[in-house]
Amino acid sequence: MFSSVALAQSSASGDGVRRGGDIPEVRVYGQRPMKEIGTQQTKFDSLALKENISLSMADVLTFNSSLFVKSYGRATLSTVAFRGTSPSHTQVTWNGMKINNPMLGMTDFSMIPSYFIDDASLLHGTSSVNETGGGLGGAVRLATKPAQADGFGLQYVQGIGSFKTFDEFLRLTYGNEHWQVSLRAVYSSSPNDYKYRNHDKKLNIYDEDMNIVGQYYPIERNRSGAFKDLHILQETYYNTGRGDKFGLQAWYTSSNRELQMLTTDYGSDTDFENRQREHTFRGILSWDHVRSNWKVAANAGYVYTWLAYDYRRDVGNGNMQVMTRSRSKVNTFYGKVDGEYYLGEKWLLTANLSAHQHFVTSADKNIIRQDGNQAIVGYQKGRMELSGSVSAKWRPNDRVGVSAVVREDVYGRNSSPIIPALFVDGVLSERGNVMAKASVSRNYRFPSLNDLYFLPGGNPDLRSEQGWTYDVGLSFEVGESGLYSLSGSATWFDSRIKDWILWLPTPKGFFSPRNVKDVHAYGVELKADANVALSEEWSIALNGSFSWTPSINVGEKLSPADMSVGKQLPYVPEYSSSATGRIGWKEWSLLYKWCYYSERYTMSSNDNTLSGKLPTYYMNNVTLERLLSFSWADLSIKGTINNLFDEEYVSVLSRPMPGINFEIFIGITPKW
Repeated sequence: MFSSVALAQSSASGDGVRRGGDIPEVRVYGQRPMKEIGTQQTKFDSLALKENISLSMADVLTFNSSLFVKSYGRATLSTVAFRGTSPSHTQVTWNGMKINNPMLGMTDFSMIPSYFIDDASLLHGTSSVNETGGGLGGAVRLATKPAQADGFGLQYVQGIGSFKTFDEFLRLTYGNEHWQVSLRAVYSSSPNDYKYRNHDKKLNIYDEDMNIVGQYYPIERNRSGAFKDLHILQETYYNTGRGDKFGLQAWYTSSNRELQMLTTDYGSDTDFENRQREHTFRGILSWDHVRSNWKVAANAGYVYTWLAYDYRRDVGNGNMQVMTRSRSKVNTFYGKVDGEYYLGEKWLLTANLSAHQHFVTSADKNIIRQDGNQAIVGYQKGRMELSGSVSAKWRPNDRVGVSAVVREDVYGRNSSPIIPALFVDGVLSERGNVMAKASVSRNYRFPSLNDLYFLPGGNPDLRSEQGWTYDVGLSFEVGESGLYSLSGSATWFDSRIKDWILWLPTPKGFFSPRNVKDVHAYGVELKADANVALSEEWSIALNGSFSWTPSINVGEKLSPADMSVGKQLPYVPEYSSSATGRIGWKEWSLLYKWCYYSERYTMSSNDNTLSGKLPTYYMNNVTLERLLSFSWADLSIKGTINNLFDEEYVSVLSRPMPGINFEIFIGITPKW
């Protein structure tokens, strides 16, 4: 989350064994980057990203931030939401290119392996305007970096876990004065057939006379949850050494996943097939031209996604009938130019313009006609998305900074009004580097393509969601290089979103989106980080986060029976928290991770029923790692216990999560 102590080299980094006890140098207030004036952001260090390479970015965010991660289980849909908003209000960029699905407007973080991410940060609320438009809740910024290899390098990690889970990681690198080349691959597979206690079913206990004498919740096995995921990432970087840098990143994903049965389903997994497949390619070419006081950059990218969903049922005698067959293709062409110009030491001027051209084809075979055959419905649409911004950042002295940003977005034939944002920060005290920050911004989110055109139900008359967000915060940072560091922050935010889009049932038997809500989300975000070097061999690192996020529907009632006004939004926990603790001793590292989510409602009326409210849950994971260094290779042996206390919980209604489970990783990095 913050700049944490390097206790030991992660098995995924490939840089060799490093002993614990290194405390990061404390930043001085006058050295803070001008581009970050007034922003509220959370930066993840490389250790948080690589401490368990089997994790997806969804898992990293769960244990290293207070964001709500809505997960259907491993290798199933996982979405992220800031500050009480929905997943579609979170914009996600990879090396500067927005990767939100244009059909759904959201990103599945279960499909992003942390092994492929070298730099990650969260831009909370107003701060997202610096990166992209549409982030009414915030933005997640992901990026890769050159490997900094000298000659040839290789790393291989084999992971074996519960439920016959296998994870394999490979990285090949080459580097010299000008070139950096890297090839990464991840392959994960599992039947994913864990056991769980089904709290949605009750079975009777009978005596000898067949009288019911009790009831119990049965232990069942997760059905139809198998997965096979393959990720390949090729990177090539060239540095001329004279201020020009060129880059290529190409990322391919192939996924074949079953969709597990609900806990309320009494059928057998042999009675149906419920499967989702995906092939995605993302490619980016980049050029950076850097001089002493100015910079120009250009990027071009392409994204291709093929998605398939098939649902078949046994209609008798082993005859599997196609009930739903969905196919979609997305082609996205991307381009971006941006520039920076330092006008002396007090001014920084920036400008950028990005374009995403989407071509989407969606077809579903699931509508039964009167003759008994199935009709094919869908849409084929294209949409150009343009986003441009200019900013002026002014630092009159070392203690004060002011930043003004103006952005405008164009989606197809519709454009947003000017999106302004203002950021201010100031050093209140040199002692402790106490800093105050404040910001205000407007923002807009255009409806997704499914919102507008999905058949049946799309609504082309939808209005864009819009809102204002205010942030006020304090932060501090103290320490002594090589001995200890302590930092923390507290932020108050207030956000109001109008014309919230919600899919509602219609008299015709299908759902359709409407602008029905005004939402008021507010609350507090707390973060803290501590690192202590007890000696040359011992070190301790602690960090944590906490969020209080009421998110209330303050719109008008849709009908006299509407009970949603004044209530917390569904699947938004009012309280969430996370913490990690690391202890390093020589080549040993012990990591403890903990997260907490308060109760979540499944209905907009906040019904206090068994199905209307999901209980609070805690998660505890522990990892022990041993690093070995030989003349010929660096080795790592790591063991992890997930769900240490065998918590019975669900993140989504009727989607049980696994109990206690185990993973072992063995990694090798040869020395050439």
